[in-house]
Amino acid sequence: MRKVVVRSLAVLGIVAVPVVSALALQREQTAPADLGLIGGVIQLVQRAYVHPIASDALTKDALKGMLNRLDPHSDYMDEKEFNDMQTDMSGQFGGLGMQISAQGGIPRVVSPIDGTPAARAKLEPGDLIIKVGTASTQGMSLRNVVDMLRGSPGTKVTITILRGKDDPFDVTLTREIIKVASVKSEMKPDGMGYIRISQFGQDTSDGFTAALKKLKGDAKDGLKGLVIDLRNDPGGLLNAAVSVAGDLLDGGTVVSIRGRQADDQRVFSAPSRGDKLPGVPIVVLINGASASASEIVAGALQDRKRATVMGTTSFGKGSVQTVIPIKGHGAVRLTTALYYTPAGRSIQDEGIVPDVIEEAPKDQQISGGPLIRESALHGAIANPGQLGKTDAGATKATPKTGEPTDDKTKAATSAPIKADLIGKPEDAQLNAAFAYLKKDASPK
Repeated sequence: MRKVVVRSLAVLGIVAVPVVSALALQREQTAPADLGLIGGVIQLVQRAYVHPIASDALTKDALKGMLNRLDPHSDYMDEKEFNDMQTDMSGQFGGLGMQISAQGGIPRVVSPIDGTPAARAKLEPGDLIIKVGTASTQGMSLRNVVDMLRGSPGTKVTITILRGKDDPFDVTLTREIIKVASVKSEMKPDGMGYIRISQFGQDTSDGFTAALKKLKGDAKDGLKGLVIDLRNDPGGLLNAAVSVAGDLLDGGTVVSIRGRQADDQRVFSAPSRGDKLPGVPIVVLINGASASASEIVAGALQDRKRATVMGTTSFGKGSVQTVIPIKGHGAVRLTTALYYTPAGRSIQDEGIVPDVIEEAPKDQQISGGPLIRESALHGAIANPGQLGKTDAGATKATPKTGEPTDDKTKAATSAPIKADLIGKPEDAQLNAAFAYLKKDASPK
């Protein structure tokens, strides 16, 4: 699933490498016959196609086609797309504040971002954007859709939404500069803390550390428990995920990545005395729209027995994309490795199964039904299974007894909560998490 934030590219688990040319990564000689075939077809199109086509446009499309067929997350970005991605990661951008994917030929909303025009308009994960203005999006490239949705702050755009089996309806959104505060916190009654992470960006590490400090200061009789809400969080930067998990762990593995190249065999660890809330019980909330960096944090805290993971099975995006700049020609985003939790579990294709299954009530679920997960995407990499050796500081997660955690199909297909209910007093999953913490913290 190629996701795009309507500001730019998807916020996936990516690693940028300072390479001036992808040619430097070549290990094997490309067969001259292959290069000749590609060049010959480009010349044929230029000579015989009904309309003139520039060679650079054909080259760009050829690269995109080659990389898009590898898996749902690899892609070629021209210079504009690459610059947009860099702006995307800065946490400030112009647009509507939603992430979309092109899976299935029609753009689909992956998640609206908290506090943005898309969220205020109550767009939901799974919504199909079938028109922008009067133009149908059927078969339109994701880049063209994004370009149509963008515009100057203050201008309006009308989109037509198809949600589940309902009739299509129009939504008019006003474009604005999106300033994403990825971390929000609140002190709840009975000494319970709440931290919501909407995505993992450049500000997340500092924001999470500051939120922990504030909650500890606001808890008059000491913090009794903490809920970290990662529902509808599509992920983001790997280093932000490692930092967040590292704030709650004393040393040991947070996540490891494994790929073909020596540089892709890495282990990311927590500081030796990193836990800023020693002894405080934690619940991590996830659902089918929690992906990538969210799954890294949930898996690390679950394997290390530092938190109870609650909710429904996550998206299952457990691959690493390396961004390789090509001087003067944008960049390649290439899947180069897979993530593994401290206990050696691969997140890819399967996701994180909660310790305690807690579905959102039917009346709080999005109208479009269950989301498409990683495993259903065309070309998705299959789960490779358990690593042969587990980390000495970790133990495999075991489901809590008394909960239907063995019903993985049910957990995986449950529809996520409506975005505008997350963190509200009527949020049933959040209330269940606090009830679990209070029960866990009560005298035995």
